[in-house]
Amino acid sequence: MFKDMLTGFRAFLFRGNVIDLAVAVVIGIAFGAVVDSVVSGLITPLIAMIVGESSLASLTFTINDAVFFYGSVIDQIISFVAVAAVIYFFVITPMNMFLERSRRGEVPADTTTKSCPECLSSVPVAARRCAFCTSELPLTA
Repeated sequence: MFKDMLTGFRAFLFRGNVIDLAVAVVIGIAFGAVVDSVVSGLITPLIAMIVGESSLASLTFTINDAVFFYGSVIDQIISFVAVAAVIYFFVITPMNMFLERSRRGEVPADTTTKSCPECLSSVPVAARRCAFCTSELPLTA
C-alpha cells in the first residue's frame, strides 16, 4: 500500500504541469522581488519627493496614541500596480498577440457536411435526403 502511494506521488510530481507550476512560482517570486526593488528604490522616492517627504513609509497619522502607517500601504499598492502592469504589458499582451498570430493560419471548420436530424449521421450539405435513413433533410442556405 505504501509502495503504491509512493508510486502515485512520484507520478504526480513528475507530471509536466506540477513542475511548470513550481517553476512559475519561483520565477514569480524572483520577478516580484525585482519589481519591488524598482518600486521602493526609484518610484517611491520620486513620489515622496513630490509629496515633500523623505519616503512614503514616513507618512503617518495618530489617533489616541495609535500610529497608522498609511504611507507603507500606499507603497504596497504602488508595488502591486507596478507588478500587475509589468505582467500585463510584458507577458499577457505579447502572449495574446502570439496566440492570435498562430490562430490566423488555422483552417476553418469543414462546412461541406451537415447532420441528419433523424439519425444524426453526417451527410453532404447539398443532399435533400439522408443516405442512411432516407428521411427528408431541411434545405440550408
